[in-house]
Amino acid sequence: MLRGVTDGTDGRLIVGPQTLDDAGVVVLGEGEGLPTGARVALVQTVDFFPPVVDDPCLYGAIAAANSLSDVYAMGGRPFSALSLAGFPRGFSTEWRDAILRGGYEKVRESGAILAGGHTVESDVQFGYSVTGLVDPERVTTNAGARAGDRAYLTKPIGMGCITTAAMQRKIEWADVEPAARQMATLNDRAAAAMATVETHACTDVTGFGLVGHAMNIARASDLSLALRVGDVPLFPGALELARKGLFSGGAKRGRKALGGDVDVASGLEEARVSLLFDAETSGGLFIVVPPEASDALETALSARDLPAVCVGEFREPGVSRMRLL
Repeated sequence: MLRGVTDGTDGRLIVGPQTLDDAGVVVLGEGEGLPTGARVALVQTVDFFPPVVDDPCLYGAIAAANSLSDVYAMGGRPFSALSLAGFPRGFSTEWRDAILRGGYEKVRESGAILAGGHTVESDVQFGYSVTGLVDPERVTTNAGARAGDRAYLTKPIGMGCITTAAMQRKIEWADVEPAARQMATLNDRAAAAMATVETHACTDVTGFGLVGHAMNIARASDLSLALRVGDVPLFPGALELARKGLFSGGAKRGRKALGGDVDVASGLEEARVSLLFDAETSGGLFIVVPPEASDALETALSARDLPAVCVGEFREPGVSRMRLL
């Protein structure tokens, strides 16, 4: 929506709404009081949402990890955070404190400072506004991918199916908790691996699903993407739930909004395809590197116990923006 009301003419704005990036990036220099020749960029992002799990402490941690992830996706390091919370009148103070504590512990784990926040009376909502620091020359935007680049995903997908099944009481907490732990895991290790190689673009996979976020890179970079469905890592149990139709509303919305730009090869299992459109919560980084950096990135990811599988390649623009193979 902001693309229609901002003009992007301020030179301090490196990344704004125009490229559908995960966060805005503004550069500070002499005009902001820094020494002559010194430049640093701020990564600024905000995200909050209603509960995705019943455990209040884990909900807080997931909301924090999700908010912090945008900074990692831009190549930055979290520096400070402000909490954003909505609680209804009479809401349990024990649950409220557990949500806040879970979020704070995750912010502290990232190395950022929790500087304050704002609370309103509403349905339960929680998240953070996060500011990060990044070298202006090493910002990883959506618009930097090049033909021939390879794409890697650092967390398995399937959170939409699992949280939907949990809300419908189709699975037990023992089946949900491993996924909740993944959602609460920071993308700091993935960002550290990415920093060791030349990286052309990056995004994190959240509410628009894998197809939606990867599409943002293809569009901003004016390329097409060939995505190998069978190579995309899936969280244990997610495919079985998908085969039962237990998707979040994001799967149908994503298919409707993006289907015209996606060419789906014949013979692919429908459940697997729909998983790629489904919404994720606090998903992994989608890292785009040149072919010559692939081996080094795979080594760096494996050393940090993260998936190291290439899931697709970017190509010159074609009839469709994305081809699912």
